[in-house]
Amino acid sequence: MRKNDLLEQWDRENFFHPSTHLAQFSRGELQQRVIKTAQGCHIQDRNGTKLLDAFAGLYCVNVGYGRSEIAEAIAKQAHELAYYHAYVGHGTEASITLSKMVLERAPDHMSKVYFGLGGSDANTTNVKLVWYYNNILGRPEKKKIISRWRGYHGSGLVNGSLTGLKLFHDKFDLPLDRILHTTAPYYYRREMIEQSESEFVAQCVEDLETLIEEESAETIAAFIGEPALGTGGLVPPPKGYWAAIQSVLERHDILLIADEVVTGFGRLGSMFGSMHYDLKPDLITIAKGLTSAYAPLSGSIVSERLWQVLEQGTDEFGPFGHGWTYAAHPLGAAAGVANLNLIDELNLIANVAEIGAYLKSGLREALFAHKNVGDIRGEGLMLAVELVEDKGQRLFFDPAQGVGAKVAAELLKHGVIARAMPEGDIIGLAPPFCLTQNEADEIIAKLTRAIIEVLGE
Repeated sequence: MRKNDLLEQWDRENFFHPSTHLAQFSRGELQQRVIKTAQGCHIQDRNGTKLLDAFAGLYCVNVGYGRSEIAEAIAKQAHELAYYHAYVGHGTEASITLSKMVLERAPDHMSKVYFGLGGSDANTTNVKLVWYYNNILGRPEKKKIISRWRGYHGSGLVNGSLTGLKLFHDKFDLPLDRILHTTAPYYYRREMIEQSESEFVAQCVEDLETLIEEESAETIAAFIGEPALGTGGLVPPPKGYWAAIQSVLERHDILLIADEVVTGFGRLGSMFGSMHYDLKPDLITIAKGLTSAYAPLSGSIVSERLWQVLEQGTDEFGPFGHGWTYAAHPLGAAAGVANLNLIDELNLIANVAEIGAYLKSGLREALFAHKNVGDIRGEGLMLAVELVEDKGQRLFFDPAQGVGAKVAAELLKHGVIARAMPEGDIIGLAPPFCLTQNEADEIIAKLTRAIIEVLGE
């Protein structure tokens, strides 16, 4: 009997796994892996199998695994004060310190941080803030939120509605009312292949303007978008996209929510995606990179103009009626302080820019000539290889073939974890920030081998 036979049995009998084919898992058709230890960019399961994690968990273990500085900070906080709430003005040394550290790194016009637990609840908070804001300003009809198709903003009710991926809507009665969707800024998948990048941006703007006109700007409160699309395909925006979109939003008095759950704290090679693409958001969603996933913590960074209205609201109507039991949890806050210190001390964001450029260049050199590699794209350590049936005609594979999943599975056999992204045959790469050149070379070589083994030379 293997060491973990009983644990695997308990797993199938008791554990409800998220984002999983439940029937296949229960029947034993879906591989299970019990992770035991991790260090740097590698994880190891209970059977001793060591894997290079080229997706940093769910693009969240940014500083890498096994950082004792963060573990010790969590332990120290747990011994000193494991928990106290943040209601009615209560705080802890860790939560107050982390608030200051976040705002020191955020764009200058941001004012306060509300801490939650995960990106999903942070986006729920953002929507409630936007609705509250317009109620205080006497605009009760201005409540709709525009998101983009292929955007990812969570999988709850409101935040799952903001998400623009079919998988997160089907059979869940989503999206809810008040949530609208517009064109994804995904140039490679443009409908008209002859469109230039600037023409495609103009179409995105026209589509947004049409939606606003149809719905009436007086009913639209905010626009939410990831600076670069994450789960929808790891897609940097086309040149000029954000400047053009922000111009539309300003003209119609529509707030901007920048969802930086993935891009915040260095993933693109800049501290924030908002800085990378010159966004001026009213709210910024943060989570994964805030603690590098060593403890659950998220945040909503609030602009000064929003904050002034929130204060006005409580003067008029009393205390702000929104909160979570675990908001600003001291263990998560302690992890966040240690994590942000490590990012600075180890100069990890500079490494993201340098090693990310090296990895993208290496992927293009090794793979771009392959007949089934349609696109290689990305910024920093947020990269993707998109596979197609016919490169010249930009003909996509039938989704039923599961080509992306097959390539990711083959790559796993060679000891590297990548992610087969939804709604396309897209191999996602988002390694920890401490990735070395040798590890980047390993990813390139093994991904090349996996693609050849699945699709041929």
